[in-house]
Amino acid sequence: MNTALVVAEAVYGYLGNSTALMADAGHNLSDVFGLLVAWAASIASKRAPSGRFTYGLRGSSILAALANAVFLLVATGAISWESVQRFRDPEPVAGVTVMVVATIGIFVNGATALLFARGRKGDINIQGAFLHMAGDAAVSAGVVISAALILWTGWLWLDPAMSLIICAVILWSTWGLLRSSVGMSLSA
Repeated sequence: MNTALVVAEAVYGYLGNSTALMADAGHNLSDVFGLLVAWAASIASKRAPSGRFTYGLRGSSILAALANAVFLLVATGAISWESVQRFRDPEPVAGVTVMVVATIGIFVNGATALLFARGRKGDINIQGAFLHMAGDAAVSAGVVISAALILWTGWLWLDPAMSLIICAVILWSTWGLLRSSVGMSLSA
């Protein structure tokens, strides 16, 4: 579901000229990759200890959380760059298309977050996946709101402005995960 959402957001974001929807697609792409990393780490962490890995591969879940945080920071940098460029050269946005696709994103990301909700308290890897998906649902809601406001007011600057707000939300939500995963990977 999440991969199909990324493709839909990227295609319709491009066709609809929306950096906010493209930002959401980029963020969701990093999360799809993050989910794959989290899944692989979850499987690896169940591996029994060996002579070489005396604790097994339980630490892979910490590394997956760290990788997820780094991927989000890279995606945020790319989104911010494109948003600043769009402020200089605003373009019309297909508001209705953006609203429909972002609404689908709310449901897909919300459903995925619910899959991780129960296990988020006991595993930093699961917590990272939950935060990403819940954040994506909120970001999609912001995209819907900005597209509606663009339709209502005609203010094209709202699209890149919402993209920068999305970046701020991503940074805020990622900071704790990054700090915790770095600390745990350094055995703090």
